[in-house]
Amino acid sequence: MSDDVSRRESGEVLIVTGMSGAGRSTAANALEDLDWYVVDNLPPQMLKPLLDLTEIAADALPRVAVVVDVRGRDLFAELPVALLSLRERRKLRLLFLDASDDVLVRRFEAVRRPHPLQGEGTIIDGIRLERERLAAVRESADVIIDTSAYNIHQLATRIVDLFSDEGSARHTLTIMSFGFKYGLPPDADIVADMRFLPNPFWNDDLKALTGEDDAVREFVLAQEGAVEFIDAYAAALRPVLAGYQRENKRHSVVAIGCTGGKHRSVVTARELASRLAQVPGVAVRVKHRDLGRE
Repeated sequence: MSDDVSRRESGEVLIVTGMSGAGRSTAANALEDLDWYVVDNLPPQMLKPLLDLTEIAADALPRVAVVVDVRGRDLFAELPVALLSLRERRKLRLLFLDASDDVLVRRFEAVRRPHPLQGEGTIIDGIRLERERLAAVRESADVIIDTSAYNIHQLATRIVDLFSDEGSARHTLTIMSFGFKYGLPPDADIVADMRFLPNPFWNDDLKALTGEDDAVREFVLAQEGAVEFIDAYAAALRPVLAGYQRENKRHSVVAIGCTGGKHRSVVTARELASRLAQVPGVAVRVKHRDLGRE
């Protein structure tokens, strides 16, 4: 079974299952970040009521992911029958996460937790029993991902590749102007300092204006090094944003500072946003933290 999948339609239900330690929690978190409504550790007997609810809720629950696994103990045995019944009346997909036995053993040993099915035996005993119980479910899977060679970031990226909407942003970039006199933004990932440019505050015609006014923008961009810096900084951020997407970092903040957060930083934030708006997979928004404080 291939781990490729066609794009989803509104109202889809995704069943997430697979081997313990293969990454179900990571997959669930990635789906939640994509605005799926995620239900974890649901007994198979509760799938039908949940699907009934999604039909009643309509647009309120357009995409639902349900994690079903052996933590449900004896109840889990009903999953193959439940899936067969539900597929007769509703479009749904089954995602199965797998990994090699030796990788699963290492993962359980790393977190120092027992396998949910090992009982009085060993981790490998639990893994083998789980494979037996999941054999029929694996055969009916629409998507199988072997996570043996994946770290959590790579798995999350694979989930995003498979289950994000066509053309949706994989990363949200906030470009925030601020004033150093009010302190650094605590959530900034990257900070740039625009105080190397002359301050429009000392120009009587510009002092009362802000970086959102054309006169201030023209003044700032006319200064030596201003456009050169903005162009170079935008170019430097492009590979960073591409790397964030590969590592499944969903949000970042680039903070642009000047003395009061009113003139130079505001102009630069807007100019950077216009240059980065076309970066594939990135949604850019601008925030002026300290504008209006003076």
